[in-house]
Amino acid sequence: MKNKIYVGNLSLDSTKEDLEQFFSSAGTVKEVLIIQDRDTGRSKGFGFVTFATRQEANNAVDVLNGKELQSRSLKVSMAKDKNPSGGGGHFKGNSRHRY
Repeated sequence: MKNKIYVGNLSLDSTKEDLEQFFSSAGTVKEVLIIQDRDTGRSKGFGFVTFATRQEANNAVDVLNGKELQSRSLKVSMAKDKNPSGGGGHFKGNSRHRY
């Protein structure tokens, strides 16, 4: 996960190729993943980009956070490791969710 960055506020029309081209200015892009809704297959507006090295990933965060892609100001940060619990448990926390 050390070479992976989170990319938020993506245009719903952004493609893997768009992200690969945009982020290649920061280093060697190894993988691009755009998260999609499992039912509709539409983009959820965020994704992940994996670089060849940690230095390239850090460079992407430093240089590209806040830059525009397809008229959207991107949120770029280091990706966090998945929660080891696996998720799927009962919601805990504040109750600001809708039913």
